[in-house]
Amino acid sequence: MKPVWIIDDDRSIRWVLEKSLARADIEFESFASADDALRALSHHQPQVVVSDIRMPGRSGLDFLQTLHQRHPLIPAIIMTAYSDLESAVSAFQGGAFEYLPKPFDINHAVDLIRRALEQSRRKSSDVGQLEVAADILGHATAMQDVFRAIGRLSQSHATVLINGESGTGKELVARALHRHSPRADKPFIAINTAAIPKDLLESELFGHERGAFTGAAATRHGRFEQAEGGTLFLDEIGDMPSELQTRLLRVLSDGNFYRVGGHQPIKANVRIITATHQNLEERVKLGLFREDLFHRLNVIRLRLPPLRERREDIPLLAKYFLQKSAVDLAVEQKQFSEATLHHLSAQDFPGNVRQLENLCHWLTVMTPSQMIEIADLPPEWRCVVEISAATDWSSALANQVETALQRGDEGIMESFVAQFERTLILQALHHTNGRRIEAATLLGIGRNTLTRKIQELGLEDREA
Repeated sequence: MKPVWIIDDDRSIRWVLEKSLARADIEFESFASADDALRALSHHQPQVVVSDIRMPGRSGLDFLQTLHQRHPLIPAIIMTAYSDLESAVSAFQGGAFEYLPKPFDINHAVDLIRRALEQSRRKSSDVGQLEVAADILGHATAMQDVFRAIGRLSQSHATVLINGESGTGKELVARALHRHSPRADKPFIAINTAAIPKDLLESELFGHERGAFTGAAATRHGRFEQAEGGTLFLDEIGDMPSELQTRLLRVLSDGNFYRVGGHQPIKANVRIITATHQNLEERVKLGLFREDLFHRLNVIRLRLPPLRERREDIPLLAKYFLQKSAVDLAVEQKQFSEATLHHLSAQDFPGNVRQLENLCHWLTVMTPSQMIEIADLPPEWRCVVEISAATDWSSALANQVETALQRGDEGIMESFVAQFERTLILQALHHTNGRRIEAATLLGIGRNTLTRKIQELGLEDREA
């Protein structure tokens, strides 16, 4: 296991934490400044970070922002004086695992670090310490299987077929396979075979000789030559025309190809990764895809699950995309309320990860407040999720409770009841355009009760 990083300019704080972690048999590494820790981050990673906020040079929050951009799964504990808490919450926007006010009880601090270590272990893949692209992160079992496969294939040149619905991140997985392969220092070339007209696709893949056809004024290298020594990613392979399927099969069989209009064979030193949202076995049965090519491509198959099969990853991805959008747009990062995250976790997301990313970008631009509530979502996302065997709200609630229990959260009943009441009241007020009497009637409670709940839950500024 990797060490716990202690970052604090106060030598006495570092000393106390070092002695306590040593007694607890927890490996650690100390830094006197965030700048020192940031330099170390370029070479290795911590399992957990414990950092002060205010230090000479770069602040602890600056370091933590960089940490979570590069490694969103690493838990971070912020040490802060009480006066810093409000600014820390505002600046870090929920990225920290926990806040540790100074002065702190050392036993409580060690317990907190143990909890953070446990969370870090749960979120880590079992395969080495493989760093996966942040936007394909996830701790759902199906995604962990994908991460393990990338790790097992890290020294392989094997052909890989990736199956998954549109928007599940097939190209991201292909890039990760390349990045962790022996070919990582060579080109990664991607082409969507369904997006290029049939008449141009052959030249696009294999290149052409000068004069091969009208308009071929010069010799052109195709994608196979561009990817020499590296990886060629063929997306939507199921839509490849039959004649090109034959040419691709020949390349996979003998490792040679010809440019369009060419007569000299060219040796192809390229790893092939393909992807499709279609059922290739079914297309083979229908005579739309060559069976021999299918078996050539289907050496290693990875299936990417749709978001509806990995709902526990939706909050993690949503927070990441919200952070990413804020960085891309150079604006202050917004934050999801727990009710909104629960609401999004119950959605089906037919466009999968890409659709979630687009939604987070929209919210970064369009939401007026820093806290994103259900009422801030676009109209099509505010609809109450229909109850079904697969996606009823009680199942979503059960998943959230289980996650909280595994984190070791306390006061779960009070927290979830408050979130439940908050969601009901906000939705009712939004439905009635802020008319409290009408909202109270629809909820089946008295107006005074509604007013009291609004005050207790701090909803005065959230009324529609």
